[in-house]
Amino acid sequence: MGQRPPKISQEAKDRVRLERVAIVLFRPQIPENIGAAARAACNMGITRLHLVQPASLDQERLRAMATPAAAHILENLRVHQDLLEALGPFHYVVGTTARLGGLRREVLSPREIAPRLIELSRHNDIALLFGPENFGLTNRELPYCHALVTIPTAECASLNLAQAVMVLAYELRVAQSPAPRYEPRLANTRELESMYAMLKETLVKINYISHQNPDYWMLNVRRLFNRHGLRAKETQVIKGICRQIDWYVRTRLKEREREAGKGELLINE
Repeated sequence: MGQRPPKISQEAKDRVRLERVAIVLFRPQIPENIGAAARAACNMGITRLHLVQPASLDQERLRAMATPAAAHILENLRVHQDLLEALGPFHYVVGTTARLGGLRREVLSPREIAPRLIELSRHNDIALLFGPENFGLTNRELPYCHALVTIPTAECASLNLAQAVMVLAYELRVAQSPAPRYEPRLANTRELESMYAMLKETLVKINYISHQNPDYWMLNVRRLFNRHGLRAKETQVIKGICRQIDWYVRTRLKEREREAGKGELLINE
């Protein structure tokens, strides 16, 4: 007889599944900060670390700040050259920002986002995305984020990268669910971006959004879907709708061309 899977305690159910959470550092500049971020993640029970276009991977400098306790995180870290590739497998992306306003309107604190991730982490992989030390995430990376988080500070608003990782990881570790709520498996970034690309092409084609800078106009569409969350099957439904719209538009254009051709023929006769 097969062994039964181990039972998960109620306390574990009421907390974020940290094994499904990963720290993603986009273009980190200083090896010591990477090592310190690995140590902070290890302190809070997060073991997955992804780097995107790191400026340096000097192992001596990384390990000096990580300490032996976090050496296993450095040994298993994954390095990517493309942010979308790094985020592709994740179903929910939390971006961090110190700047507010503009496109950064709906911004939560770490304490506000943490309880939301408890149920999500049961069936979904979650990425905590941090930008470069010098200027953080730009508007170019924001569309990949389902939610944005800022760490409340006093007048001195500048935080070290590892400090920011520690604050967010700590809030996830201590968060408890106020009330159980079912959260389904969401579409991952790869599935979402495929859908958004087709949706943008369709909305431009039918003149719903401007041909000039369509990515800007798509931000409102992204916010709408990110607010509710989409499952993989639902992205396929939306892509199917786009294909049907495209077929209908092409069919109507052909009919108009035929009618115009008949009109020209009658005039010539």
